[in-house]
Amino acid sequence: MEKIVEGIRAKDLDGLRRLYATDVVSFDVEPPLQHVGIAAKMENWTRAFALFQDVDYELRDLTFTVGDDVAFGHGFGRLSGTLQNGTATSGMWVRATLCFRKSDDHWLIAHDQASVPFDIASGRGVADLEP
Repeated sequence: MEKIVEGIRAKDLDGLRRLYATDVVSFDVEPPLQHVGIAAKMENWTRAFALFQDVDYELRDLTFTVGDDVAFGHGFGRLSGTLQNGTATSGMWVRATLCFRKSDDHWLIAHDQASVPFDIASGRGVADLEP
């Protein structure tokens, strides 16, 4: 998890690429409904990093269940920083789920999901909640 946070803060696509399985399936907050494969996941990070001059990432309340060759965890994540136009943003908290698969004694992210709760009546996301 520390490598994920370090990679995001450094906008290190090569470092992040090494943390994901080649067949990763990602359900992120932005369309489409799923991003399949390492190239799609890295393109997603590329688009996110392009928005920021400086980026920070914070994780809270992580809980993991670990087996011999699979593990899953959940908690909350927040991407924040300084946007390209110089505006500071505190970002928003999202619900995060991570699923890992062990391969050659290394844990790789096989699935991740970031989601935002929504108001059923309006159909709009609720982005101002905090853990």
